[in-house]
Amino acid sequence: METLLIYLLVGAAAGTIAGLFGVGGGLIIVPALVLVFTAMGIAPEILTHMAVATSLATIVITSLSSIRTHHLKGAVDWSTFLSMTPGILLGSWLGGVTAHLLPGSWLQLLIGIFALVIAVRMWLAGRRHGQLPEDGGRLPAAPVLTGVGGLIGWASAIFGIGGGSLTVPFLSRCHVQMQRAVATSAACGLPIAVAGAISFTVQGWDDELLPQWSSGYIYWPAFFGIVLASTPFARFGANLAHRLSPQLLKNCFAGLLCVIGLRFIWLNAGLLLG
Repeated sequence: METLLIYLLVGAAAGTIAGLFGVGGGLIIVPALVLVFTAMGIAPEILTHMAVATSLATIVITSLSSIRTHHLKGAVDWSTFLSMTPGILLGSWLGGVTAHLLPGSWLQLLIGIFALVIAVRMWLAGRRHGQLPEDGGRLPAAPVLTGVGGLIGWASAIFGIGGGSLTVPFLSRCHVQMQRAVATSAACGLPIAVAGAISFTVQGWDDELLPQWSSGYIYWPAFFGIVLASTPFARFGANLAHRLSPQLLKNCFAGLLCVIGLRFIWLNAGLLLG
């Protein structure tokens, strides 16, 4: 019962932060599950892989609600989505394979570095806000979009995220209107999560270190607890965001990501020092 409560709290925190900051909860779910799985005594060789896989599985559910909302507003660019999806599916599958081949300590180190990069980018984006034009054009040709989708899917599966922190900046640089970039990125999160979760399930299926109630690296008690709490709290976070300063929120979240990133890097610094 105590463990279920922890998963509900993780889901509530991830949902609130997703609603507050307009990013997927994976950047919070993965570090939180690493802490929980460590406290549970799950083998360090697999606990980070389980955190990433379980995060991707939750994104499958939460992205469906997000896609429906954006679609009803007519904001999703489905032609761009269709061009990127073949690459996303292949890239996400390969991301699961890549993560499976990495030791847990290296995976944590990469997640820590990624969190720091996203934090710096959020801070810089806030300082440059309003400087880039948005005209809805200049997207690359379909083969290029497919290739970019592959890279985004690969990286997103490794880090256990829906790809919004990668897809939105890419589409924005192509001068896609921000609302359409966010909506299209939300749609792209579904194939990322589906292919990545399936890949992690297959890669970890026969691992003898897995605890009960696991399918490959996906741990179902954590999945259900997070999903139950994340959706309603995402609405709460979104409502709260309208009452607070957007720039202050971004700076606070960037600070949180810095703490997470530095902690993961510190715990695994020995890998960088030889």
